[in-house]
Amino acid sequence: MQANKSKSIHLTRRQFIHRSAFAASALAFPFVSARNVLGANMRLNIAAIGAGGKGGVDIGYCKDENIVALCDVDQRNAAGSFKAFPAAKQFKDFRIMLEKAGKEFDAVTVSTPDHTHFHAAAMAIKMGKHAYIQKPLTHTIWEARTLTKLAREKKVVTQMGNQGHSEVGSRRLVELIQAGVLGDVHEIHIWTDRPIWPQGITRPARLAVPDTLDWDLWLGSAPWREFHDGCVPFKWRAFWDFGTGALGDMGCHNMDLAFFALGLRDPVAVLAESSGVNSETAPAWSIITYEFPKHGRRSAVKLVWYDGGKKPNAVLAAQKELPGNGYIFVGTKDALYVPSYWGKGGFVSGAKMEDFKNVPQKLPRFPGAEKDNDAAQHLEWIAACKGQGKALASLDYAGPMTEAVLLGNVALRAGQRIEWDAKKLRVKNVPAANQFIRTEYRKGWESPV
Repeated sequence: MQANKSKSIHLTRRQFIHRSAFAASALAFPFVSARNVLGANMRLNIAAIGAGGKGGVDIGYCKDENIVALCDVDQRNAAGSFKAFPAAKQFKDFRIMLEKAGKEFDAVTVSTPDHTHFHAAAMAIKMGKHAYIQKPLTHTIWEARTLTKLAREKKVVTQMGNQGHSEVGSRRLVELIQAGVLGDVHEIHIWTDRPIWPQGITRPARLAVPDTLDWDLWLGSAPWREFHDGCVPFKWRAFWDFGTGALGDMGCHNMDLAFFALGLRDPVAVLAESSGVNSETAPAWSIITYEFPKHGRRSAVKLVWYDGGKKPNAVLAAQKELPGNGYIFVGTKDALYVPSYWGKGGFVSGAKMEDFKNVPQKLPRFPGAEKDNDAAQHLEWIAACKGQGKALASLDYAGPMTEAVLLGNVALRAGQRIEWDAKKLRVKNVPAANQFIRTEYRKGWESPV
């Protein structure tokens, strides 16, 4: 670990605590284990697993720390990061990077296709590395449960890359909803403009593997197949072997306010309707209804998800039409409409967010979050790694959320309403659906946990 002569995240410890209100909220957050606390003016040594595309964005937000290693199976896709951090060691295989250079870094970013998240993150966390893991946290429900347990055991600092969790307007809405301005929320409608890639398709024809891509490493734990259109760099999201469809891609963004504000987790049942479902890709559109049980003072909640151009009735938001993304909370006192993934919303009654100035601020606001919530999501994690506050989208939050989101895909593939036993991690009424709770890994890529 090297001393930082400049301000690594543009804040001194005193400025950070003062400006982000962590001092006032410290008692509300769990204590960070002393073994993971770094000096406030020290720089983290960080490695990137996935350095191109979103991986380049993620490690770029960590640029004021020491970037010591970069790993990517596609040398052309990662070229920008290699150029930006010329001193960092370069690898193709994260297993080799962890083995040979693991002692040189404290933390990792994991920004790969969904099917690789678990192996990369689990191996790093087992070594005691802090981890920033892109959404959705994992490819399967079993992986989410297993990774969450492992992170808790190893006492590492984790954060899921759902940047709306750090958005200032969203955190204010969480405070207002929890203060009861909507009354008892019992129904939520959430929609997205995804997929913006082909879904509901069969496997495309074989193509030649790009010269700069290590195809075997890209496949990782997934079953072997020939290279084809849609594998890189973006459309893999549609394929069950690699991605989690429109739901997995955007659910951890668009549903975040609901989970954050209402403490949702562990639905008891899920019903999915959609266009045709096949064994290759997620459907072209879906409408998925989650049933969350009553918990404490919160009533039971029905949450309905829409993708592929489907949307709820605009009347619920007192609108003539709805944009591509948004959500509507229906409560006994008022309804809330947000025409985006996150941010400020409008109340159907005509009330404004500014009308609730008497509701106290309880959640921290990371400095600069109002301008760049993605930067704030990363810097909140870095600060937590140094013992300053808490990463609010840690696996303790993101793990159960990912489980619930991905249960929608289980219902899609089951083709009927499923009843869920979260404790036992199994579908109670459709035994055949349990094959989708976890996946079988390719030989040589057995589970590291």
